[in-house]
Amino acid sequence: MPLYKRKPFALAEKPKDLKPNDLVFQVRFTKEIFKDYSEYLRRMNLYRHRVWSCKSTGKNNLTYEEALVSEKKAAEEVQKFPEELMAPVLRDVQFSMLSLKDLGDAIAQKLQGCLSEGSESYGRKNNHVYSCKIEKVVKDGEETCYEVAWLDKYERLPENTVINEEDLIRCKLRFSRAFLRSFIRESTYRSIPWVLHEKLAKKHGIPTGPPDELKDQICMQDGVVVINRKKKKSEDREAKENGFQDSNEIGKESDKHLVERPSPCREFNVPMECIGDLLMVWDFCTSFGRLFHLSPFSLEDFESAVCHKGSNIVLICECHSALLRFLLKDNGEYFMAIQKKRQKLKITLINWMEYLSDFLELIGIIELSNHVATIKRGHYGLVDIQAKLAILRELVCRVIETEYFKEKLDEEIEKKQALAATRRDEILEESRKKREEDHLKIQSNGKEATKGCGNSSDTGSDNHLRENGHVPSRNGKRTSSQSKHSLEESESELLADSFKKAKMRKVEVKNATAKMNGSSKIASDKLIKDEGKETLDNRSKDQRALHKMRKNEIKEHLENRSKEQRKEYLEREIEKRVIRTNPLGKDRDYNRYWFFRRDGRIFVESSDSVQWGYYSSKEELDALIGSLNVKGVRERALKMQLEKLYDKISLELQKRSKEVPHKEATDEDVVRRSTRVRAPPRDNPALAFLKYVNKWKED
Repeated sequence: MPLYKRKPFALAEKPKDLKPNDLVFQVRFTKEIFKDYSEYLRRMNLYRHRVWSCKSTGKNNLTYEEALVSEKKAAEEVQKFPEELMAPVLRDVQFSMLSLKDLGDAIAQKLQGCLSEGSESYGRKNNHVYSCKIEKVVKDGEETCYEVAWLDKYERLPENTVINEEDLIRCKLRFSRAFLRSFIRESTYRSIPWVLHEKLAKKHGIPTGPPDELKDQICMQDGVVVINRKKKKSEDREAKENGFQDSNEIGKESDKHLVERPSPCREFNVPMECIGDLLMVWDFCTSFGRLFHLSPFSLEDFESAVCHKGSNIVLICECHSALLRFLLKDNGEYFMAIQKKRQKLKITLINWMEYLSDFLELIGIIELSNHVATIKRGHYGLVDIQAKLAILRELVCRVIETEYFKEKLDEEIEKKQALAATRRDEILEESRKKREEDHLKIQSNGKEATKGCGNSSDTGSDNHLRENGHVPSRNGKRTSSQSKHSLEESESELLADSFKKAKMRKVEVKNATAKMNGSSKIASDKLIKDEGKETLDNRSKDQRALHKMRKNEIKEHLENRSKEQRKEYLEREIEKRVIRTNPLGKDRDYNRYWFFRRDGRIFVESSDSVQWGYYSSKEELDALIGSLNVKGVRERALKMQLEKLYDKISLELQKRSKEVPHKEATDEDVVRRSTRVRAPPRDNPALAFLKYVNKWKED
């Protein structure tokens, strides 16, 4: 069975109160039966996530079905293992304390090892094959015999026996060492010590009881081998008393410095299984708001609007209308269908439900089409939350697939690349100016030092200058012969440097020419095969020209600004053009951590995407960073990312911490006033989403 996070996974039991006429849902590849559709979906989502591993091959990051297929193939391959070698190999595997790699290498070495004194191999004795060690090579004329010592730990065989060469098994491996490791995994139910399946051991006559040398370390409980923990603890205690400490214990000591990880808050207004869709739709609409002419809104307002029972919520109307308008601009399938039905293609806050109904009828998804009648009657608010978010998710997916969106996305990517290139040029120019300033300072310091030496009247320094060919004049200046000599030296140095640079440049040009000749030959071959190459080249030239034009426009825009203003502008514009939000990283349990730039919280997604939570304070952020173990690859990368964005995240969390008490205080004031005077809805912060106005709406 596939392993879930490298551990065995128990399948769901069959419902006890199942009746013959009950409607059930069955998982095709596990044959599990569920009466509740939501439980069936959760289990299917878990099986589709890449958190499974093949027990036989050790492959990771597989879906459950892929792991099943991998195990099936491995089992079929294992059946190809030579029958005559199966028993002796399994004898070496049983109760071995070696690692999988070392055990596989040792068995492979025996199978293809040389027949020399001291080498181990397999030999035939009494119509069986056993492990043996060659003690002595005996030559009798043309025949060669081998005196071997039998290494079987389960049967008492004569210590030394002389056998012929044909009784020793020496073969070239017909399988790889990876296959041998798969065979070991498939044949055992536990590792270190490796223990064979009971049926397999009895089939080949291999004892299932532990050998004498391991009886103090392992024991049998309910027919299963377990490690004797009491013995291990006593040995560890003795090692500590003698001044020795295990490396694992050292690691545990460092783990004591880790802070306890805080529990994320799980208070959401929408059902837990809808959080992923809620975040995806909100992040998409706010990230590409300029493209859809949809002004940004907070996640809390969007969540409240989705949960509201009203049918004419402006925020919901504008989200649907913006996405539907974009689909019409694509001139695709939706545009053709609407054009046949309606003469006027204009979506407003009054008729948007009609266009949404047409969209649902077009895509033909049964779970969503069931709500068309309710939406056509103008009762969108009565649709359940899961269906609302599923409709929005489907709209987003259809928008992403359009050619029009891909073109606009390419433009955004080009703009972002131009901004990044401009920022890179700014950094390079700044570093170049700094190097020039440092060079000028060094030169000025050298001139001052030379001037001070020239004005000195010390005879010792004059004698030193004369010895080196530099004769100072009476007024402290160098003579014409000296200046001429120094000029000749400087000119010779410059010529040498220029000669070296010219030589290096010549080599570079030669290499570049060779590369260009090679690339031109390849290009000419491609031109013969593909007639459309010229068009692609022209397109790349146009892209380079467009990229250069965008950079020039940005530089002209920044021309009259200071260095700090240019830097802030570039950072702000690059951050605006978020193409995709990526997770910060994963922890040891494969939970993913997300940070969205328009919401001041860190969201935590479980490995199976079933559970969600969030951290909303700076104290929780500090505790989270302190709980991450740098010994793990995933947690080390996550900690580095959190520390990199610490200032930004903590600033957003502090802003949110200040806003939440203010909102709560306002809510209390509204409730207090409502006992005397009825407060209008707009004064209540909980209903702030009702005041949303789309400031970027198209005319």
